[in-house]
Amino acid sequence: MTTATRQEVLGLYRSIFRLARKWQATSGQMEDTIKERQYILNEARTLFRKNKNLTDTDLIKQCIDECTARIEIGLHYKIPYPRPIHLPPMGLTPLRGRGLRSQEKLRKLSKPVYLRSHDEVS
Repeated sequence: MTTATRQEVLGLYRSIFRLARKWQATSGQMEDTIKERQYILNEARTLFRKNKNLTDTDLIKQCIDECTARIEIGLHYKIPYPRPIHLPPMGLTPLRGRGLRSQEKLRKLSKPVYLRSHDEVS
């Protein structure tokens, strides 16, 4: 990891913790706010620890993009949880082909950047 990349990752980590400290739940209830702040902190710690040994610059860049996207989506929609994608079952399979394998491939390709690591951790 280059020095610039390390600085960018550490900056994202700090900004997530600042965001968690200032986070307010949309319901206005203190219990919800505490729960959502705790979720933000736990999610950040888990993902950053999981990815701390990455050396491939492309994978690191993907993780940085995912982190940035999740921060911006959380701020925009005022929810800390990743937004689910709604695809109908078998909705991506072509009319002909190998069915399930091609559907799994299409689902993987259609997954938004902010959900790349969500299924792996959850």
